[in-house]
Amino acid sequence: MPLAVHLLGFAIFAQGTSEFMLAGLLPGLSADLGVSVPAAGLLISGYAAGMVVGAPALALAPLRWARRTALVAFLAVVAAAHVAGALTSDYGFLMATRLVGAAASAGFFGVAGVAAVGLVPAHLRGRAMAVVIGGVTVATVLGVPAGTLLGQSLGWRTAFWTVAALSLLAIAGVAATLPGGRPEGEAVPRVGDELRAMARPGLRAAYGTAALSFSSTMATFAYLGALLEDTTGLDERWVPAVLALFGAGSLAGIAVGGRIADARPVRTLVIGLSGVVASSAAIALTAGFGYPSVA
Repeated sequence: MPLAVHLLGFAIFAQGTSEFMLAGLLPGLSADLGVSVPAAGLLISGYAAGMVVGAPALALAPLRWARRTALVAFLAVVAAAHVAGALTSDYGFLMATRLVGAAASAGFFGVAGVAAVGLVPAHLRGRAMAVVIGGVTVATVLGVPAGTLLGQSLGWRTAFWTVAALSLLAIAGVAATLPGGRPEGEAVPRVGDELRAMARPGLRAAYGTAALSFSSTMATFAYLGALLEDTTGLDERWVPAVLALFGAGSLAGIAVGGRIADARPVRTLVIGLSGVVASSAAIALTAGFGYPSVA
């Protein structure tokens, strides 16, 4: 697998850390900003809303740019948004930085996926996408627990500064390894053609499946830290470890799914979504008990 694909995954890791890190920081962040835990949780929802709005617009906007140029530009906006967020004490302004950073992140996701599959042969495209998307799961294994530890010991702003620094490292890596210009022989895409392609029924089904799958998982994960402390009764020092377990499960799933997705995509989806349903129900039934809810 080309080094550039792994560096795209690293960039997604930085952005995934930003997306999910507040799950372990809500109590401290709400106290510092003077808002309730549910209101602080809306900062996670705001990030998701920014991605929903930004994904189609910012993936289409740089169609005529070189992919490396677009990716570096998106990462620069992500880094700047996190610097601004780390410096503010205003809830509304922090929400605005989350929206801007998420929109840029959504644009990065779209272009990074195209860039990754363009760097490998056809039979490795599923694995290349698994490496890129795996950055999100690595974020849940390492980034979110580490961000939670930083937030508990040094304050939530430290987590924002860390994401900004990781984004700058990702800029250097992407700029150094991704080819410049457009791939040889590739025609300049047209917005109209892209929009018509996005309207295909099969793609609409894929969009809906992805939206329902991610939203159902995130509805639990966003408040998992608060649930473990307030409902399960777990000491806060154990919350990062449980978040890391969640991420380890995700990493195992993406590793297996990425290897079989090219050959058995439908079976992979059915098994994965069935697992989401079963685990969500199990968490609802065992939230008040330590060991079962962790499992």
